[in-house]
Amino acid sequence: MLDAIELGMSAELSTTVTEDLTVAHFVDGMPKVYATPMMILLMEMASGAAISPHLPDGHVSVGMEVNVRHLAATPVGRVVRAVARVARVEATSVTFEVEAFDGDRKIGDGTHRRGVVDTAKFKARFGAS
Repeated sequence: MLDAIELGMSAELSTTVTEDLTVAHFVDGMPKVYATPMMILLMEMASGAAISPHLPDGHVSVGMEVNVRHLAATPVGRVVRAVARVARVEATSVTFEVEAFDGDRKIGDGTHRRGVVDTAKFKARFGAS
């Protein structure tokens, strides 16, 4: 089913750190630095973007596993860039090596696995339209 997905396929996404992306936005008393869940979200979005054009018709990828380290704080105003590369392709899932950067400085790395699902079956299962 995933014959069009190849090792090494990649995508990059960037975002500017705003106050609503900081840990202080979610937890009182914390510093205004890029929140780990926001970094993971950017990594997941880059992973999805790397393979979405190559998925079978009527299929999407969904996050199913994350193993990520957040290595350094990034203040408001800086641009964070996430890179995702296909590292493994299985029957119904794809594993990525992911990294995040603040300029040339690596601020995060790890792996992310996405499952590939039939959109119609997924929506029917959960009563979504």
